[in-house]
Amino acid sequence: MPSPTLRRRLLRLLAALLTLVLLAAARLVMWSRIGAMDAETAPWQEAQEDTRIAEERTDIALVLRPSEPEPARTGLLFYPGAKVEPGAFAARPSGLVTELGATVVIVDPPLNLSLFDRRAPERFTSLATEVETWLVGGHSMGGVRACGLAEEADALVLFASYCAADLSTTEVPVLSLSGSEDGLSTPVKIAEHRDALPGSAEMVEIAGASHASFGDYGPQSGDGTATIDDAEMDAAVEDAVAGLLRSMP
Repeated sequence: MPSPTLRRRLLRLLAALLTLVLLAAARLVMWSRIGAMDAETAPWQEAQEDTRIAEERTDIALVLRPSEPEPARTGLLFYPGAKVEPGAFAARPSGLVTELGATVVIVDPPLNLSLFDRRAPERFTSLATEVETWLVGGHSMGGVRACGLAEEADALVLFASYCAADLSTTEVPVLSLSGSEDGLSTPVKIAEHRDALPGSAEMVEIAGASHASFGDYGPQSGDGTATIDDAEMDAAVEDAVAGLLRSMP
């Protein structure tokens, strides 16, 4: 048995380690709340008032599905960018619901940090059991999380993001959407990470789009200035995703 002196030292060490863990957790919580970005009122309200969209808010996600009686067969599981609330991404993919008849499930991650959300995708896809074909995607750091789930889905859609995981040897259909005016996930950074994607990946740069153009949460520090309006951005996203769906078996 360890001596009393050794036991005291071990207890002090454990106490010190526990203190460090608690401090790190507290700092993470504080960082997640500093500069957190809320959904802009007008686009969010417009999506809520669109009678073609049936909205459901749960404790883990925001679900947007077509209000028509015909159930959606295609769905997008979407992970928000860091420190941005889920509602800020409701308006941008609304065209996928109204024009393509898809269901969109926007994850509500702990602390608004998708990268640290370790919940299985089935937790969210189970909210729309009628869907047969699932795309997984995300904005910025949310896209990094989506990359880690790509092989569990039918396709991957990156919104101003790139993969840390290497998918180059997979056969996952990939659509990478970027913005010419993005000051964070810049066109250069997107190009530098192209090799992590399959050779068949479709790379679409949206002229005039900034990093924040992929959501509705206001200006973001370090970002460029968008020269594209919301209607044009909605159409660009919708057309690109429609092209991906047409190319899939």
